Amino acid sequence: MLLDIVTWPDEVLAATAKPLDEVTPELDELIENMIETMYESDGVGLAAPQIGESIRLIVVDQTGPKLRGDLRVIINPEIVESEGEVDSEEGCLSCPELNVTVKRKERVKVEGLDREGKPLTIDADGFLAIVLQHEIDHLNGLTLADRVGRLKKAMYRKKAMKWKK
Repeated sequence: MLLDIVTWPDEVLAATAKPLDEVTPELDELIENMIETMYESDGVGLAAPQIGESIRLIVVDQTGPKLRGDLRVIINPEIVESEGEVDSEEGCLSCPELNVTVKRKERVKVEGLDREGKPLTIDADGFLAIVLQHEIDHLNGLTLADRVGRLKKAMYRKKAMKWKK
């Protein structure tokens, strides 16, 4: 089932998401819906806050949305190591029409749980590292709109408020 994507400045996008304690059938259904929503929205990643759920859950596929060859589901993801620095030009499903250059770590090590609740470690560089950082930002209450200067943010807020009407 396709889910509605929450757009900035919705409050759920500014909140720190809560960790998940267990994998349930309801969570598995949410994961399936998030995957479908990510692909149908032409995304390469989706965090639970983006669909209104303030929980620490992300789905990513660096080959998406058309190829769909590297799907990863991560529960309670945390960046435990990082190094290097790279500029990344990014867009976001929750911030339509906003493209921002963001300083990201070049390589990250992410730990969490897979969809069965088993420990998972991902050593990532390149595009996958950027996607993971972007989605984990959402779990920490950060969006691309939070990464721009005051003037650009004010102009984007004006535009976003028109869409809400």
